[in-house]
Amino acid sequence: MPRQREELVAHYWQRFCVKNDTIGFFGPVGWGRVDGSVGGVEIDPGEGLTASSSVFFSSWSIDALARTLSADERLMAWIPPRRLPYIRAESDEGPVHVPGRRPQQAPPHLVALLRLADGRRSPHELARILGTSLDEVTSRLTELVGRRWVSWRLEVPSGARPDRELRAVLERVGDAELRRGALEPLEVLERGRERVEAAGRDAEALCEALAALEEDFTRITDTASQRAKGSRTAPNRSLVHSDTRRSATARIGGTVLDAMAPLDPLMTSAAWLMAQLGARVERRAVEVYEKLSAASGEERVNLADFWFASMPILHGGAVTDAQEVLAEFQRRWARIIPLPEGAGRVRATHSSVASQVAEAFPPAPVAWTAARYLSPDVLIAARDTEAIGRGDFELVLGELHLASNTMGASLFVSQHPEPAELLRLTGQDHPGPRLLPLLPKEHKARLSTRVRNVLVRPEDYYVALMELTADPHRDRTVLSADAHVVRREGRPVVVLPGGAEFPVTDVFGHVLTTLAMDLFRLFPDADHVPRVMVDKLVVSRESWRFTGGELGFAEEKSEARRYVRARNWRGERGLPRYVFVVSPTEPRPFYVDFDAPVYVNILAKAARRLARKDPEAKLTVTEMLPSPEHAWLTDDRGNTYTSELRFVAVDQHG
Repeated sequence: MPRQREELVAHYWQRFCVKNDTIGFFGPVGWGRVDGSVGGVEIDPGEGLTASSSVFFSSWSIDALARTLSADERLMAWIPPRRLPYIRAESDEGPVHVPGRRPQQAPPHLVALLRLADGRRSPHELARILGTSLDEVTSRLTELVGRRWVSWRLEVPSGARPDRELRAVLERVGDAELRRGALEPLEVLERGRERVEAAGRDAEALCEALAALEEDFTRITDTASQRAKGSRTAPNRSLVHSDTRRSATARIGGTVLDAMAPLDPLMTSAAWLMAQLGARVERRAVEVYEKLSAASGEERVNLADFWFASMPILHGGAVTDAQEVLAEFQRRWARIIPLPEGAGRVRATHSSVASQVAEAFPPAPVAWTAARYLSPDVLIAARDTEAIGRGDFELVLGELHLASNTMGASLFVSQHPEPAELLRLTGQDHPGPRLLPLLPKEHKARLSTRVRNVLVRPEDYYVALMELTADPHRDRTVLSADAHVVRREGRPVVVLPGGAEFPVTDVFGHVLTTLAMDLFRLFPDADHVPRVMVDKLVVSRESWRFTGGELGFAEEKSEARRYVRARNWRGERGLPRYVFVVSPTEPRPFYVDFDAPVYVNILAKAARRLARKDPEAKLTVTEMLPSPEHAWLTDDRGNTYTSELRFVAVDQHG
């Protein structure tokens, strides 16, 4: 039991404290500025670790409350139904158009109700408009729901504060008594969230507040207070989560910015990568458009029909395109920075790389609006800020996220001291409106309220393709069935009901960004990839790949002998003391310190699991860089912390 407890604590420690993940007070969001008056980095430690903390409901928890409230038929008479985004009817006489199916006839009284179901009008109001009874409207809505043309349930719009979104919906209920009754259980949960937030880092008070909230939630909704862990479960399994702002702030000066210069050719090549992917997908989109246009004999193609017809390319051909473009990208980089067999370190100069990149990756038009963004994560390897000021440091490129402003995620915006500043900067990036596809509220891969882009302005358009997850009362929210695709100068564009036009690739924006976001990899996977530096910037950490069976020490029964054999194994292969490991059988990367027996045991178990599941599969071991002695960020007590600098670059000419 003590060994199991030790491993459990070690797992949690490496999960929350070693990696630069933004997880509550384990990974608070710190803010800094570029300041030309500073040489290297200057830190204002502030007071304590965190300056503020906010507690948020997970979207699923408030959805569970909404489902409970939906059981009240009297309340539902005040909840507006909404036409599904891809359903349309041109007149009350029909027919009703459903993508991929023949037009369907329905009684005019049903079609008339369908066309009025906009998510804003309640059944009471619909009965008044149609000159019929509430019971009749309810009966017709039930039939429309059965035909899968209308959604009629208490739906919570997506947002960082789902409890507030639900409150806004309930406060539109016209019956005062029903409104008070529906708000009461919500207020119980809101008070519970406030108690959790007030508990802060007082462990005893926090446990009591969480237990009380969970008890109230289960009593009210008859739903478990924590979702089961599994491959189909989206992030945020608990009722609530917290995000915090670090007390320390930083100013970054010219010494660091100058060392970041090699990012420029990397971003030039990344822009080429996105442009090639976007161009390929657009060519496939043109084929879909031409096929639908030829079948209908019309130049205008309904966007809903176009979207459904594009599904095979978005989840098939586009995935192939991404891999083929990446392969060509890596072939070109192999000519710019060759990796000699057996080399542990490879160095190149910025000037040499820049000239070759300019030739290998010529400029190309931005393929979709989000592709103007590149978000590099940069780490500083230095013992302290004084060393940075002396120039005694290196930079490490953690990741270069493509087609994404990572600062737009709710978890960052909510912790900014002035979120309006981020919206103002967004306005500088995009002087005109954007077209943004509406996304599901959450997804098992990575989508949750914490990472949703919230830098959306009133002038931006939303287009609902499959689900209307925004508030229907929001202006400039368009259903896909109400928009069309046409050709302008040979390229497909989306025309919205008000006449606004956008490239059709913006409709695919989220799919394209999902394909591209983590696509930036300079070198293909190999059993050994050396550390690659361009001037002072490490653009690729050293890594190794092994099958589970190659970690021979993993099968050793004696813990002491296993530890000794692991250290010998590490030395024979030239691995550093600190590494991160990615294995197909593990849910996320994990940290290993080869001098710590508990982490050797964790690695051994992972190797055994991999060997049992797939003897041919390989795990990847990557050097930890910066390593623990290079933690330069401090608090007011001198404690050191791992950190990374998150930047956002914008193509000003796209």
